[in-house]
Amino acid sequence: MARFMSLAFVGVIAVALLQCAAAATDHVVGDGEGWKVPSTTNVYENWAAGKTFMVGDILTFNFVTNEHDVLEVTKESYHACTDSNPVGNKTNVGPAKINLKSAGDKYYICTIGRHCANGQKLAIKVTSADACSPTSGPSASTPPPPSGAGGAPGPDSSSSISLASVLLSMFAVVIGFLF
Repeated sequence: MARFMSLAFVGVIAVALLQCAAAATDHVVGDGEGWKVPSTTNVYENWAAGKTFMVGDILTFNFVTNEHDVLEVTKESYHACTDSNPVGNKTNVGPAKINLKSAGDKYYICTIGRHCANGQKLAIKVTSADACSPTSGPSASTPPPPSGAGGAPGPDSSSSISLASVLLSMFAVVIGFLF
């Protein structure tokens, strides 16, 4: 009986850790509009305003390859719309996925033509993830990425996380009964 209790405890801990790892949110920048020159200059500012970005989350920039790009830059380069102080490497293949690896303010621009000056830029604040803190994810009303944005839309990340959580919980129970 003690062995069963030990294995059940280990299973519960493993499931909790795996659920934390699966809790990363994939934020589709601009939702259904994708990453493009917006109709007004504050589109991406408004998009980011209602979201929480955590270390471990992913930013997905949906755009047509070579029509746009994504470059992380310093705050100064963001405001000046210049690529003179890059923080990372430019990505011109869409869709681009960027893992948020550290906390702090992050700034992204499109370096093509006057795209940045016309509002194709994003500033976000990334916070460090507390042990398995919930993150904001796409709502049921989030539209899929635009067609021609480099691929078909994937499953809603919150649905995938829920399914993974249920399957991992069931796995722990089965392992507990077997041992």
